This record gives sequence, C-alpha cells and structure tokens, in this order.
Amino acid sequence: MFMPRSLKVKQATESPHLAKKCKVGEGEETRIQSPSTADAPSDPTCAENLDETTTLARAEPCSSAHGEGAGGSPDRQQESSLHADEGAEEDEEPVKSFKKNQRWPEPGEPACVMCGRYGEYICDSTDNDVCSLECKARHLASMGIEPASLGGAAVPTRQEREYRYQEDGFISALREEQVERVKRELGVVTEGQDVPRPVIEFAHCHFPPALGANLSRAGYEAPTPVQMQMVPVGLTGRDVIASADTGSGKTVAFLLPAVVRALEAAAVPRPVSLILTPTRELAIQIERQAKELVMGLPNMRTALLVGGMPMPPQLHRLKQNIKMIIATPGRLLEVLKQKAVHLDGIKVVVVDEADTMLKMGFQEQVLDVLEQVPKDHQTLLTSATIPTGIEQLAARLTLDPVRITIGEKNQPCANVRQIVLWVEEPSKKKKLFEILSDRKLYQPPVVVFVDCKLGADLLCEAVEKVLGLKTVAIHSDKSQHERNRILQGLLEGEFEVVVSTGVLGRGLDLVNVKLVVNFDMPANMDEYVHQIGRAGRLGHRGTAITFLNNNHKRLFLQVVSRVKPTGSQLPPQLLNSPFLHDQQRREKQQRKEETVITKENILDMIRKHDKRNTKK
Repeated sequence: MFMPRSLKVKQATESPHLAKKCKVGEGEETRIQSPSTADAPSDPTCAENLDETTTLARAEPCSSAHGEGAGGSPDRQQESSLHADEGAEEDEEPVKSFKKNQRWPEPGEPACVMCGRYGEYICDSTDNDVCSLECKARHLASMGIEPASLGGAAVPTRQEREYRYQEDGFISALREEQVERVKRELGVVTEGQDVPRPVIEFAHCHFPPALGANLSRAGYEAPTPVQMQMVPVGLTGRDVIASADTGSGKTVAFLLPAVVRALEAAAVPRPVSLILTPTRELAIQIERQAKELVMGLPNMRTALLVGGMPMPPQLHRLKQNIKMIIATPGRLLEVLKQKAVHLDGIKVVVVDEADTMLKMGFQEQVLDVLEQVPKDHQTLLTSATIPTGIEQLAARLTLDPVRITIGEKNQPCANVRQIVLWVEEPSKKKKLFEILSDRKLYQPPVVVFVDCKLGADLLCEAVEKVLGLKTVAIHSDKSQHERNRILQGLLEGEFEVVVSTGVLGRGLDLVNVKLVVNFDMPANMDEYVHQIGRAGRLGHRGTAITFLNNNHKRLFLQVVSRVKPTGSQLPPQLLNSPFLHDQQRREKQQRKEETVITKENILDMIRKHDKRNTKK
C-alpha cells in the first residue's frame, strides 16, 4: 500500500502474518512483517478509522510521479537505508495516519498530491506521493479506486506476465472483403507484409483484467481508427510508421504496446520501454496517460526525464525499478553520460512527433540514444505529418515496418474549420482584437500562436490591456514550473487567452480549446497542421483562424493545396497573387519533367516528339 522513504526495520521472526520482501541497499534483501488484511481499517476513506500502521509492501525511497521529489537531504537518505544486521531489533516507524501529523516539505523534497505536505510515502496503486493514510484514502477516492482493489501485490500475476496478443475469433471470422470495407470506411491505409487485422473493440485485444479496467476507468471506451489498427500491429511486435490526424489518439495507440512489453518483463529490474518526445509538456502529458494505464499494476513505474526540472530528483527516480522512461532526448543523453541508467534492456522504442524528432537538431540526439539500445528492439514512429525526406530516414530506423496512414496523409485535421484571412502586418493586432470581441468566434480559452518569445509577451500585454481578458504568455524562456502551471490553468479554464510560441503546438490534448489563432503563420505547413490541430482534439470540432500576407509568399502554393480541398474559402489576395501563379507554373513544369515512362504513354511521347521535329 505504501513505500516509506524512511523506515526502521526489525528482524523478521516467526509470525502468522505474511512476510514481504523489502529492498536493502545494493543487492540485499530483508523481510518485514506485514499485518493481515483483517487488521486494516474497514472504511479507509474515513480518517477517523485509520490505524497507526499499515501494510508496507516495499520499502524503497522514491520521488514524485513527475520526478519532482528528491530523496531528501543526505542525512535523510542515510537514515533511509535499511540495515538487516543479525540480531538488530528496532521498532518499525509507524506510518502517519493524519496529515496534521506530517511536516511540510523542505526544498527539493516530494510533496503530497492532496495537501502539499512532505510526501513521505508512495501509494502503490497510483505511484503518487502522499503524506499519510488520510491523504492516501482521499487520493484513492478522487481517482475512483476502490480500497479493496489495493491488494498489495508485489509481483504481476501469471496472466499478466504471460499475456500474448492473439487475434479474436470475431476478427478472424471476418471475410477479407469485410475487413477491407471496414478499413476503407475508417480511412485506414496500411502497407507491409502480413499486416494484422484491425480490432473493433478494445475487448478484442483480451488485455489482462487490470489493464482493461484502467482503460475503462480512464475513459477509453471505444478505440479510434488509429488505435484499431496500430494497437494489434504493435502488440504483435512489428515496427510501425504511423501518420494520423492531430488528436486522433496516437498516444494510447503506442502506449498500450509499450505497457504490455514492460508488463511481460515486470520482474526484470531495468527499463523496458522508452518513449522520446520533442517537448517537455508533451512528455509530461504522455507520462500522465501512461500512469493511468499502469495504475495498480505491480512493478510498473515510470520515470520522466526532461529539461527545465532539477536533475537529482530524476536520477533518484531511476533507482526505483523503473519500467518505462518518457524523455526528451537532450536530458536523456545527460543522464546516460552520468551512467545513471542503462538502456540495454529496452524492448520497445517510441519516437513521437517523428517528423520533428528526425529533423536536424533532434536527429543527432535521437540517433545517439538509439546507439545505446539493443538492435532487436521494436520501433514505433508516429506523427500527424511525416514528410518524404523524414520517411526515408524512418524506414532506415525500422525493420520490415507496417506503414499506417489514417485519412489524408499530412493533411489538416478534418474536425477543424479553417479560416484564412489576408491581414497586413500593421493590422494584425486590430484584427485579433476584433476576433476576440466577436461573440460568434470567441470561445474561451483561445490559443494564439506567435513566432517569437518577445512577441508573445508583448501581445499578451496588449490583449490584457485593451480587452481586459485574463491572458498569459508561454514560451521556452519561462521556467518549467511556470509552464506547467500555465498549462494546468489552461486545461482548467483559468485563462481566457494563452499566447504561445510553438511549445504548445505539438501533441498536447487541449480538449477545452475550440479556437486557435495563428497570429504569425508558422514557418512550414507541417507546423501549421499541428498548431491548428490544438482546436480539434479527440473528435471535438474547432476553428482555426490564420493571418496571411506576402511575408509568407513561399508557402502560398502549399496553403492552397492543403486548405482548398477542405472546402474552406481562401482570400482573393492569395488566389490572385502572382507569387502563387508563379509557383503553380513551376510545379506544373516540374511534373512534366518527372513524367514516368510507361507502356501507356510512351507512344504519345513519341508522337509529340515527331510533331516537334516536323515543325522545325
């Protein structure tokens, strides 16, 4: 139930109670007495009924869920180490029952998720810090977990360890034309040899009961198209290159195979699954979703390794029998240099937002990380946009991959209504104020994307001063603590307008955002696709308004080719632009030069060639 950070243990003696293993320094083990379940409070949600002691499943020090907690001061860490010398008999330190009996944390120490006091214990069922039995009971109640479901299990069940994906009988019974019809209606396109059939329901995967219950508890009732196809492919161990709309559920699609692979090796004391992301915020969100899926599963700890947060707590976290690492590549390389973690046990690697991760800047870091991973690992690459150049590199990083495309490849999310406005630079602020004052368009919270940090701060100040809206700016110069606070405030509706650089443009589930404004047109159309996708998460409909002028002339053809097919109206200044006409003419000429010679067109080419020679 709890893992105390500081615990004195007396030598185990004969007792009718079940003795449980407790980690003691390097390679040592001792046993502590565990009270029977009959001694536990009958109503753990009531603080008055909480006993002064509780079952101690494991006695390892550990940091907070997001790596924020440290092991405490050196004195505390020294005191925390357990000594099992022969004949040494010391009284067990009682677990605190009430939060009022717990002190406040010192700088760098973990804090209770409920009251903020010193997070001395870790709740096995949620992997979060709590200060006492009282806060633990409230925490479990807030998570919707029944106290009886704690179980205190220290090892996975045989069913969990030996899970292997097998195609459900219903799926196997479908005729090939029925499967193709389902895929066609869902917009699923696959390439590769012997591609597993898509599932229709999560029940068709026959997950272990605890994992299936976590899926339902987290609200994943029916799989999205990308999950229908990618989950069975991932569970069979195949490499995947997947492209799907923003907000289509790619995170759960790669998390489920990663969790299952980690579950199979839960008894192995090293990381099994590695997930790489380009931004800290996205890594934090992925870890939060991963923790929802592994809740209550024994020995399934996660570690978050991102910049902007103190290094020592993250290093401390890695000592706690971690199974899944969610990291940005830069911070992971720092940790690897310190030899604080080894990747020789990694079985599956996920590269999220692969188009960004495999571009110059991230590409070298990702390749450096992959050099330290066993060659026989499974690779899952996902993004909403995977350009041709990146796809070639992605193919080299995978072995016989299954390519999965949902909907139109590299196209904007279909759930987002796109509005492109021609706005000259001096008029952009005025136009933004009009939009934020329009009752039909303005639906708070609104995310406004700009291209620079100074621009974010200045625009934020202008919106707040002129319109009186509660506005905040977020960019990479903000501390990670401040960025986390702003993101949480955005999700909770604390802010009416958030002015952001690209830090919020990728992967984040801003489910309450219905309107996105691209105050500055992104540098490329792939970033455009991702940014407008913040307004169309998880099937919700939204609106994206983009300001365009001649400063973005090099993107005119791409804007027309990607936006016009959606039925959105484009400004006449764009459609009549000489820059657009010139780009269209050059593209047409290039297509002619790249004409492939086939049996059908070779005779026509010969005739045209003869006519030209006759005229000459």
